[in-house]
Amino acid sequence: MYLNEFDATMKHIQGKWKIMIMYELYERKVVRFNELQRYIASISPKTLTNQLKEMEKDGLIKRVVYPVVPPHVEYSLTPKGDSLIPVLNVICNWGLSVIPSDQLQRTLCDE
Repeated sequence: MYLNEFDATMKHIQGKWKIMIMYELYERKVVRFNELQRYIASISPKTLTNQLKEMEKDGLIKRVVYPVVPPHVEYSLTPKGDSLIPVLNVICNWGLSVIPSDQLQRTLCDE
């Protein structure tokens, strides 16, 4: 249960890494776990796993496991996850307009 529509939205995207994960999946369409970890260098494997599980549970991403040895797993945005990208772009653009660029370690909107 959510307090309101803002609470529902924020609970889906809250967390240090979810927005970065969503942008990586949006830009690359289909990504394997190791690729995501390479793109987001400072995330630990455990944290990435937890964030991906939460996002899958929330219906934002799709996880496809291919039955090969070693296991091959790919992640992509679902239509629900893809529908959040315009919202994230607005937030991203607002941040770019009010935060000096020298205070940002990385930008996601311009990549």
